Amino acid sequence: MSLTLRVLAPDQSVFDDTADEIILPSTTGLLGVLPGHISMVTAIDFGVLRVFKNGNWDSIALTGGFAEVESNEVTVLVNKAEMGKNIDSVQAEAELEQAKNQLVQAEDKKNPPEQIKAQETFNKAKAWFQASKGN
Repeated sequence: MSLTLRVLAPDQSVFDDTADEIILPSTTGLLGVLPGHISMVTAIDFGVLRVFKNGNWDSIALTGGFAEVESNEVTVLVNKAEMGKNIDSVQAEAELEQAKNQLVQAEDKKNPPEQIKAQETFNKAKAWFQASKGN
């Protein structure tokens, strides 16, 4: 028995296939989903969705959204998503470093709106970098 996983962003269908196991980056922590999982809806945070199929793990970088688990079907609706294997890891690392510097600068200014935006940019860059490395 397997799961059907669909990862949808506003501009594209990122993944539509079966999987043996899924690990979702929910807002309350990592959430593992196996066949037979109870029905549920959860909020998705910035992070990496992991997909296990045929003995291999794939990574998908996600920004916030929602996931629904229903009858061995998992639908993930997010603002943005990208397969880890399609992400340039060198560029992702550079963007992570830049986001880290912006976060430090925003914290030094003690401007809450700017800090929130910088934290969000950092979280996205971290997710893309981790997915590019398969972490």
